[in-house]
Amino acid sequence: MEELKEEQLEEELEKSSAQLSERIEALEKDYKQEEDKERKKELRSKKSQLTKQLKTIQTDYLPRLRKYKVQKQILGERNSYSKTDHEATFMRMKEDHMKNGQLKAGYNVQLATQHQFIVGFEIYQNPGDTRCFQPFMEKLLESMPKEKKLKYVIADAGYASEENYLYAIGEEKEPRFELLAPYQTYLKEQSKKFKKDLSKVQNWKYIEEDDCFICPNNRKVVFKYYQKRKNASGYIQDLKVYECEDCTDCPLKNGCTKAKGNRRVYWNTIYEEMKAKAKAALGDEQKAALYAKRKVDVESVFGNIKGNLRFTRFLLRGLHKVRTEFGIVAMAHNILKWAANSQTNFKNKETERMEKLIVFSIRSVFMDFLDKPWGGNRFPIHSKSISEIPYPSCITQNS
Repeated sequence: MEELKEEQLEEELEKSSAQLSERIEALEKDYKQEEDKERKKELRSKKSQLTKQLKTIQTDYLPRLRKYKVQKQILGERNSYSKTDHEATFMRMKEDHMKNGQLKAGYNVQLATQHQFIVGFEIYQNPGDTRCFQPFMEKLLESMPKEKKLKYVIADAGYASEENYLYAIGEEKEPRFELLAPYQTYLKEQSKKFKKDLSKVQNWKYIEEDDCFICPNNRKVVFKYYQKRKNASGYIQDLKVYECEDCTDCPLKNGCTKAKGNRRVYWNTIYEEMKAKAKAALGDEQKAALYAKRKVDVESVFGNIKGNLRFTRFLLRGLHKVRTEFGIVAMAHNILKWAANSQTNFKNKETERMEKLIVFSIRSVFMDFLDKPWGGNRFPIHSKSISEIPYPSCITQNS
């Protein structure tokens, strides 16, 4: 709709410009034929006004509109871009010399690691991690042998969303993997402050037969209607809206809601079910131990790249060049890691698996130069490159 309006506006401006030009030409003819001085002065004044309007359209309105259209094409689905690198997006950096989280042009690096080796990476223009998860996992799964499947994928809370949980589950007959990722409020819900907060619906009693909640003042919060909501990524969520029967003269209202009327609850049944499953999984000792290894497996990789290798910024511009640059860094990290391990136990079978990981990493680095991304069938990956490694892939990000 916006593009249509812009096209219509441009057509109208061009049409107005043509009409003004015709009127100016007509006034010029009348001015030359007119002999009366007062009349000539009046015609000259009208011509001057129309000339100013025409100049404004041709030198201001139309160029600005065309410039705006070019900028929108560069933006695409983003909300910002850098003038020095049109493919870079402004992101809030964790580290900067001012220590205040400034917005700077950058790229979002997504990694998959095993045993502190990089087994897959991708560069994205989106500053958020949530929308990077599915396209990144699609490329990672495509690079793996079809007969081999991931059992677990471990990620931080930045990847936990309803659409990502459902993506991990996949189809009923073809589940993808189990996503071990705490949702945003997972740690808060464990605190005493959250459990004592009367305004939190999670602390209310739910009666399944009547499909209603019981608020802290023992009043029913009954179901009213369904509602659909679209988030920033375009995903449509199905919500159930509940409303308290009567909040009038409730002594707990000020601590329960800021609404003038009755308290309303927007309940996402599917997401709440996904959150319950994630909470149960993270409560399991074996899975909790796997999740605890994420910090060691992934964060140490970023620590080595940024701290030891001193790679804290890209030197090249453009998505393709940046990806190649980081691919070389990832390859250097894997080779150094392999060299350090091989010094202590060169003949160990573990070394063979590390060598295969390095081959996998080198092939994935140069995927842009192949007809099919991530190696495809041109560079077949040995079936043991992933299947023999007991730990799950871990995913994280760095803006």
